[in-house]
Amino acid sequence: MKKQSGFSLVELVIVIIVVGLLAAAALPRFLQITDEAKKASIEGVAGGYATAALSARAQWEAYGRPVDTNGDYKVNYDGTDFALTRATDDNTVRDGYPFALETSSTSDVSSVTASDCLALIDNLLQNPPQATVSQADAAKGNFLFYVKAEGSDTSKLCRYYQLASAGTNGAGSTDVEAGHSFTYTPALGRVEVNLK
Repeated sequence: MKKQSGFSLVELVIVIIVVGLLAAAALPRFLQITDEAKKASIEGVAGGYATAALSARAQWEAYGRPVDTNGDYKVNYDGTDFALTRATDDNTVRDGYPFALETSSTSDVSSVTASDCLALIDNLLQNPPQATVSQADAAKGNFLFYVKAEGSDTSKLCRYYQLASAGTNGAGSTDVEAGHSFTYTPALGRVEVNLK
């Protein structure tokens, strides 16, 4: 008869302890990697957005600053007609940055709505992330960004909240405004990333 050999109970316990120690050391690094990936993701989307807004302005400049029949600035960027900002005397608004689609009822940068902000991200980016203006839809987890218009007058801005980095409130539901975000200020053509 052949003698059967295997692991003793002591050897198995030692292996389990070593694997547990390795997991305990590696877990914080994996959690940090996830957060870093979320930060890199929003920075990538914000960078693409900034590039697209600047590209729309550059195209308007290249076309010789076209004006529509009402005297408003507009540009056809990648097949979509955008309404563009017009500079003010006090320099709070600069020329040529997209603030809405030309089909929008929004007449100037001070009246930008969340729907205008949603239309901007959907039409400026070639592969836009799924976004919504509804807090209820955002909390359900079917979207990547929650879109909101904030501010007043020429300081009006579009804020895009990254839902993957959102936390939960005390009631256990998702706080769609708790995570990383980026803003677009149409009056100045400025995009800023806000990491939490």
